[in-house]
Amino acid sequence: MNVVRAVLVKIGTYVLIGAGMAFFAVPLLWLLSASFDGTPTYAVRAPSEVTLGNFAQIGRNQYALPSLLNSVLLAGGTALVVVVLAALAAYALSRVRIPGRDVLLYVLLLLSSVITGTAAMVPIFLLMFQLGLIDSRFGVVLVQAGGLLPAAIFLLKDFVDTIPRSYEESARVFGASPLQLLRQIVAPIARPGLVTVGVWTVVQVWGSFLTPFILLRDPDKQPAAVLVRTFYTEGGSPNLALISTFSLVYSVPVVLMYLFAWSRYGFRFHGGIKS
Repeated sequence: MNVVRAVLVKIGTYVLIGAGMAFFAVPLLWLLSASFDGTPTYAVRAPSEVTLGNFAQIGRNQYALPSLLNSVLLAGGTALVVVVLAALAAYALSRVRIPGRDVLLYVLLLLSSVITGTAAMVPIFLLMFQLGLIDSRFGVVLVQAGGLLPAAIFLLKDFVDTIPRSYEESARVFGASPLQLLRQIVAPIARPGLVTVGVWTVVQVWGSFLTPFILLRDPDKQPAAVLVRTFYTEGGSPNLALISTFSLVYSVPVVLMYLFAWSRYGFRFHGGIKS
Protein backbone atom coordinates (compact mmCIF):
# COMPACT_ATOMS: atom_id res chain seq x y z
CA MET A 1 0.00 0.00 0.00
CA ASN A 2 2.81 2.38 0.87
CA VAL A 3 4.53 1.56 -2.43
CA VAL A 4 1.37 2.37 -4.40
CA ARG A 5 0.94 5.61 -2.51
CA ALA A 6 4.56 6.58 -3.19
CA VAL A 7 4.12 5.84 -6.90
CA LEU A 8 0.91 7.89 -7.06
CA VAL A 9 2.60 10.80 -5.27
CA LYS A 10 5.52 10.67 -7.70
CA ILE A 11 3.18 10.55 -10.71
CA GLY A 12 1.18 13.47 -9.35
CA THR A 13 4.37 15.44 -8.78
CA TYR A 14 5.52 14.86 -12.35
CA VAL A 15 2.10 15.84 -13.70
CA LEU A 16 2.16 19.10 -11.74
CA ILE A 17 5.69 19.86 -12.90
CA GLY A 18 4.71 19.14 -16.50
CA ALA A 19 1.64 21.35 -16.24
CA GLY A 20 3.73 24.16 -14.78
CA MET A 21 6.30 23.86 -17.56
CA ALA A 22 3.56 23.88 -20.18
CA PHE A 23 2.00 26.96 -18.57
CA PHE A 24 5.24 28.91 -19.05
CA ALA A 25 6.26 27.27 -22.34
CA VAL A 26 3.11 28.06 -24.33
CA PRO A 27 3.59 31.87 -24.33
CA LEU A 28 7.24 31.41 -25.34
CA LEU A 29 6.25 29.10 -28.18
CA TRP A 30 3.71 31.67 -29.36
CA LEU A 31 6.35 34.40 -29.20
CA LEU A 32 8.76 32.37 -31.35
CA SER A 33 6.17 31.29 -33.91
CA ALA A 34 4.36 34.62 -34.24
CA SER A 35 7.61 36.54 -34.82
CA PHE A 36 8.25 34.60 -38.06
CA ASP A 37 4.60 34.45 -39.14
CA GLY A 38 3.32 36.86 -41.77
CA THR A 39 -0.22 36.66 -40.40
CA PRO A 40 0.05 35.69 -36.71
CA THR A 41 -2.98 34.95 -34.57
CA TYR A 42 -3.49 34.34 -30.87
CA ALA A 43 -3.17 30.59 -31.41
CA VAL A 44 0.10 28.71 -31.01
CA ARG A 45 0.75 27.25 -34.44
CA ALA A 46 3.41 26.73 -37.04
CA PRO A 47 3.86 29.90 -39.15
CA SER A 48 1.53 29.81 -42.14
CA GLU A 49 3.90 32.11 -44.01
CA VAL A 50 7.48 32.12 -42.74
CA THR A 51 8.96 35.57 -43.17
CA LEU A 52 11.58 37.94 -41.78
CA GLY A 53 9.52 40.95 -42.77
CA ASN A 54 8.46 41.56 -39.19
CA PHE A 55 12.08 42.06 -38.16
CA ALA A 56 12.67 44.36 -41.13
CA GLN A 57 9.65 46.43 -40.14
CA ILE A 58 10.99 46.73 -36.58
CA GLY A 59 14.35 47.82 -38.00
CA ARG A 60 12.66 50.58 -39.99
CA ASN A 61 10.98 51.95 -36.88
CA GLN A 62 12.94 55.07 -35.92
CA TYR A 63 12.38 54.49 -32.20
CA ALA A 64 12.94 50.71 -31.94
CA LEU A 65 16.73 50.46 -31.76
CA PRO A 66 17.17 53.71 -29.75
CA SER A 67 14.60 52.43 -27.24
CA LEU A 68 16.70 49.28 -26.71
CA LEU A 69 19.75 51.47 -26.11
CA ASN A 70 17.72 53.52 -23.63
CA SER A 71 16.73 50.32 -21.83
CA VAL A 72 20.40 49.32 -21.59
CA LEU A 73 21.35 52.76 -20.22
CA LEU A 74 18.55 52.80 -17.64
CA ALA A 75 19.06 49.20 -16.53
CA GLY A 76 22.85 49.45 -16.45
CA GLY A 77 22.85 52.80 -14.65
CA THR A 78 20.35 51.63 -12.07
CA ALA A 79 22.24 48.37 -11.50
CA LEU A 80 25.49 50.29 -11.00
CA VAL A 81 23.93 52.63 -8.44
CA VAL A 82 22.12 49.82 -6.60
CA VAL A 83 25.13 47.48 -6.43
CA VAL A 84 27.55 50.18 -5.23
CA LEU A 85 25.25 51.73 -2.62
CA ALA A 86 23.88 48.37 -1.46
CA ALA A 87 27.41 47.01 -1.03
CA LEU A 88 28.44 50.01 1.10
CA ALA A 89 25.27 49.87 3.20
CA ALA A 90 25.35 46.07 3.60
CA TYR A 91 28.99 46.16 4.72
CA ALA A 92 28.27 48.90 7.24
CA LEU A 93 25.19 47.14 8.63
CA SER A 94 27.06 43.85 8.85
CA ARG A 95 30.17 45.14 10.59
CA VAL A 96 29.02 48.10 12.68
CA ARG A 97 26.91 47.50 15.78
CA ILE A 98 24.02 49.95 15.52
CA PRO A 99 21.13 49.85 18.03
CA GLY A 100 18.02 48.61 16.26
CA ARG A 101 19.98 47.65 13.14
CA ASP A 102 17.96 44.57 12.25
CA VAL A 103 14.66 46.29 13.01
CA LEU A 104 15.63 49.19 10.74
CA LEU A 105 16.52 46.82 7.93
CA TYR A 106 13.25 44.92 8.17
CA VAL A 107 11.24 48.15 8.37
CA LEU A 108 12.90 49.46 5.21
CA LEU A 109 12.21 46.19 3.44
CA LEU A 110 8.60 46.17 4.62
CA LEU A 111 7.98 49.76 3.56
CA SER A 112 9.50 49.15 0.14
CA SER A 113 7.09 46.23 -0.32
CA VAL A 114 3.96 47.93 1.03
CA ILE A 115 4.42 51.34 -0.60
CA THR A 116 4.59 50.42 -4.27
CA GLY A 117 5.78 52.63 -7.08
CA THR A 118 2.21 53.12 -8.29
CA ALA A 119 1.06 54.48 -4.92
CA ALA A 120 4.08 56.77 -4.61
CA MET A 121 4.09 58.01 -8.20
CA VAL A 122 2.40 61.36 -7.52
CA PRO A 123 4.84 62.53 -4.79
CA ILE A 124 7.73 61.11 -6.82
CA PHE A 125 6.63 63.09 -9.86
CA LEU A 126 6.33 66.29 -7.81
CA LEU A 127 9.78 65.72 -6.31
CA MET A 128 11.36 65.11 -9.72
CA PHE A 129 9.60 68.22 -11.06
CA GLN A 130 10.99 70.37 -8.25
CA LEU A 131 14.48 68.95 -8.84
CA GLY A 132 14.23 69.61 -12.58
CA LEU A 133 14.66 65.92 -13.42
CA ILE A 134 11.53 65.43 -15.52
CA ASP A 135 12.47 63.99 -18.93
CA SER A 136 15.86 62.98 -17.54
CA ARG A 137 17.28 59.46 -17.67
CA PHE A 138 19.27 60.26 -14.54
CA GLY A 139 16.03 61.04 -12.70
CA VAL A 140 14.55 57.69 -13.73
CA VAL A 141 17.69 55.90 -12.55
CA LEU A 142 17.47 57.62 -9.16
CA VAL A 143 13.80 56.75 -8.69
CA GLN A 144 14.19 53.12 -9.67
CA ALA A 145 17.37 52.69 -7.64
CA GLY A 146 15.64 54.13 -4.58
CA GLY A 147 12.84 51.61 -4.87
CA LEU A 148 15.18 48.62 -5.26
CA LEU A 149 17.83 49.54 -2.68
CA PRO A 150 16.12 48.18 0.49
CA ALA A 151 15.72 44.68 -0.93
CA ALA A 152 19.23 44.78 -2.42
CA ILE A 153 20.74 45.75 0.95
CA PHE A 154 18.79 42.97 2.64
CA LEU A 155 20.12 40.40 0.15
CA LEU A 156 23.72 41.58 0.22
CA LYS A 157 23.90 41.75 4.00
CA ASP A 158 23.43 37.98 4.17
CA PHE A 159 26.40 37.51 1.86
CA VAL A 160 28.61 39.88 3.85
CA ASP A 161 27.62 38.25 7.16
CA THR A 162 29.13 34.94 6.03
CA ILE A 163 32.56 36.44 5.32
CA PRO A 164 34.92 35.67 8.23
CA ARG A 165 36.09 38.80 10.04
CA SER A 166 39.56 37.27 10.34
CA TYR A 167 40.21 38.14 6.69
CA GLU A 168 39.63 41.82 7.39
CA GLU A 169 41.56 41.76 10.66
CA SER A 170 44.58 40.36 8.83
CA ALA A 171 44.35 43.13 6.25
CA ARG A 172 44.06 45.79 8.96
CA VAL A 173 47.38 44.64 10.38
CA PHE A 174 48.98 45.79 7.14
CA GLY A 175 47.22 49.17 7.31
CA ALA A 176 44.27 48.59 4.97
CA SER A 177 41.55 51.27 5.11
CA PRO A 178 37.82 50.42 5.30
CA LEU A 179 37.37 51.14 1.59
CA GLN A 180 40.35 48.95 0.76
CA LEU A 181 38.87 46.17 2.88
CA LEU A 182 35.60 46.48 1.01
CA ARG A 183 37.19 46.64 -2.43
CA GLN A 184 39.98 44.07 -2.04
CA ILE A 185 38.66 41.63 0.57
CA VAL A 186 34.88 41.76 0.84
CA ALA A 187 33.89 42.49 -2.77
CA PRO A 188 35.83 39.58 -4.37
CA ILE A 189 34.39 37.07 -1.88
CA ALA A 190 30.87 38.51 -2.12
CA ARG A 191 31.04 38.72 -5.91
CA PRO A 192 28.27 36.10 -6.43
CA GLY A 193 25.99 38.24 -4.27
CA LEU A 194 26.91 41.39 -6.19
CA VAL A 195 26.22 39.63 -9.49
CA THR A 196 22.92 38.30 -8.17
CA VAL A 197 21.78 41.76 -7.10
CA GLY A 198 22.99 43.23 -10.39
CA VAL A 199 21.08 40.69 -12.50
CA TRP A 200 17.98 41.09 -10.33
CA THR A 201 18.14 44.89 -10.69
CA VAL A 202 18.54 44.76 -14.47
CA VAL A 203 15.56 42.41 -14.79
CA GLN A 204 13.40 44.67 -12.61
CA VAL A 205 14.31 47.82 -14.55
CA TRP A 206 14.25 46.15 -17.97
CA GLY A 207 10.53 45.45 -17.72
CA SER A 208 9.58 48.64 -15.87
CA PHE A 209 6.89 50.65 -17.65
CA LEU A 210 5.21 53.11 -15.28
CA THR A 211 8.19 55.13 -14.02
CA PRO A 212 9.84 55.87 -17.40
CA PHE A 213 6.43 56.39 -19.02
CA ILE A 214 5.55 59.15 -16.55
CA LEU A 215 8.97 60.77 -16.13
CA LEU A 216 10.23 60.63 -19.73
CA ARG A 217 8.26 62.74 -22.19
CA ASP A 218 10.71 62.69 -25.12
CA PRO A 219 10.15 59.56 -27.29
CA ASP A 220 13.88 59.50 -28.05
CA LYS A 221 14.59 58.84 -24.36
CA GLN A 222 11.91 56.25 -23.65
CA PRO A 223 12.93 52.59 -23.18
CA ALA A 224 11.63 49.59 -25.07
CA ALA A 225 9.06 48.73 -22.38
CA VAL A 226 7.32 52.04 -23.13
CA LEU A 227 7.67 51.77 -26.90
CA VAL A 228 5.61 48.55 -26.99
CA ARG A 229 2.46 50.58 -26.34
CA THR A 230 2.81 52.19 -29.79
CA PHE A 231 2.25 48.87 -31.57
CA TYR A 232 -1.50 49.27 -31.30
CA THR A 233 -3.93 50.76 -33.79
CA GLU A 234 -5.99 53.83 -33.03
CA GLY A 235 -8.89 51.52 -32.19
CA GLY A 236 -6.81 49.70 -29.59
CA SER A 237 -6.22 46.52 -31.60
CA PRO A 238 -2.73 45.05 -31.15
CA ASN A 239 -0.41 44.52 -34.08
CA LEU A 240 0.51 40.95 -33.18
CA ALA A 241 3.33 40.73 -35.70
CA LEU A 242 5.18 43.78 -34.38
CA ILE A 243 4.43 43.09 -30.73
CA SER A 244 5.70 39.51 -30.87
CA THR A 245 8.77 40.39 -32.94
CA PHE A 246 9.79 43.35 -30.82
CA SER A 247 9.15 41.39 -27.63
CA LEU A 248 11.42 38.61 -28.88
CA VAL A 249 14.21 41.06 -29.71
CA TYR A 250 13.61 42.88 -26.43
CA SER A 251 13.97 39.71 -24.36
CA VAL A 252 17.22 38.48 -25.94
CA PRO A 253 19.65 40.76 -23.99
CA VAL A 254 18.22 39.76 -20.61
CA VAL A 255 18.26 36.05 -21.47
CA LEU A 256 21.88 36.27 -22.64
CA MET A 257 22.85 38.16 -19.48
CA TYR A 258 21.20 35.56 -17.27
CA LEU A 259 22.82 32.66 -19.15
CA PHE A 260 26.24 34.29 -18.85
CA ALA A 261 25.83 34.92 -15.12
CA TRP A 262 24.47 31.41 -14.56
CA SER A 263 27.33 29.77 -16.49
CA ARG A 264 29.90 31.86 -14.60
CA TYR A 265 28.50 31.59 -11.07
CA GLY A 266 25.64 29.11 -11.25
CA PHE A 267 23.92 30.89 -8.33
CA ARG A 268 24.81 27.86 -6.20
CA PHE A 269 26.15 29.87 -3.31
CA HIS A 270 25.35 30.40 0.31
CA GLY A 271 26.36 33.89 1.33
CA GLY A 272 29.86 34.76 0.21
CA ILE A 273 31.35 31.27 0.67
CA LYS A 274 30.72 28.57 -1.90
CA SER A 275 28.71 25.70 -0.41
